[in-house]
Amino acid sequence: MAMVPTHVRPPAVAGTFYPSSPRVLDEMVHDLLEPTPRIAAPCPKAILVPHAGYVYSGPTAARAYARLAPYARQIERVVLIGPAHRVFVEGVVSPGVSELRTPLGDVPVDLEALALVPMVTVNAAAHAQEHCLEVQLPFLQVVAPHAKVVPLLVGNAKPELVGAILDALWGGPETVLVVSSDLSHFLSYDECRVVDHATAAHITALDPRPLCPGEACGAAAVNGLVWVARKRGLHVHVLDLRSSGDTAGSREEVVGYGAFALEQEGGP
Repeated sequence: MAMVPTHVRPPAVAGTFYPSSPRVLDEMVHDLLEPTPRIAAPCPKAILVPHAGYVYSGPTAARAYARLAPYARQIERVVLIGPAHRVFVEGVVSPGVSELRTPLGDVPVDLEALALVPMVTVNAAAHAQEHCLEVQLPFLQVVAPHAKVVPLLVGNAKPELVGAILDALWGGPETVLVVSSDLSHFLSYDECRVVDHATAAHITALDPRPLCPGEACGAAAVNGLVWVARKRGLHVHVLDLRSSGDTAGSREEVVGYGAFALEQEGGP
């Protein structure tokens, strides 16, 4: 029998990408969510959110997370998936732990759900210093405090593989997919707007042509989301589209951020 993991992945970017103080972090997440307009809409089955430091991409991410907040009691599982930035990964990997820690506490990993996707392997090294999933956790701890997470990093993987994994974890109204990806990188402000608007149109149309990393650093995860969204008949809505030049950075070289909600008829 395989050994059940019992250890915790500690935070790697607390104090850099987001505050390390529990009080300050909690206040910051609530402050980011507060100005987001509340609309009468079904719970998204999936959201696509950026993963830069909160001062840069936090306002954009909050637009999507605010759509989950009214459904806090409903959401029991979050499939959290994004790109492996620091370690080469073949396929899709999990961290091999039972909990993920942030300054706000520990988030349980849904080990039963991971057992549904045997094509996902364990790669603790890939997860150890990776920020793309970690920065999503404090938002989830606020808007979906009862949820377990299925943390997945994508490396060299075709859309069909990633899509099949998301499909296997689809679940019902209790399950939400959160895909972590920034958009274009290090273009001028005006160039970024052109490229990111084209990427947003591509995602909204569920275009089967795979995005490349120059269009979205989490392209492999996004392509998998598009694959399963086409299969499942989801509809995509752009909630926000901006860049670091709109928030806390210069406009000479910017990183693009987008927030998207994917819905299906009648809810997730």
